[in-house]
Amino acid sequence: MVRVFIAPNLRRLVPALPREVEVEARTARKLIAELERGYPGLSAHLLDDQGALRQHVNLFVNAERIADRAALADALPPGATVDIIQALSGG
Repeated sequence: MVRVFIAPNLRRLVPALPREVEVEARTARKLIAELERGYPGLSAHLLDDQGALRQHVNLFVNAERIADRAALADALPPGATVDIIQALSGG
């Protein structure tokens, strides 16, 4: 299991999405798939049309940004902490 912390601006977009959730996933791709299964509509805010992480979304595993934003093949060690953050832009 990995513990996932989700930024407040993303929680406003998906009803019932908690601040923190535990998910069974071994890769970043599987993590997003599992989150989508429990919270339909979330992946549309995280992934682009090609299934890559959107430009303004970051995933941090144990405080390190994932390297593979396209395939999301980064491994998630058991007990990892994952932060999902969406950068805000505008003026």
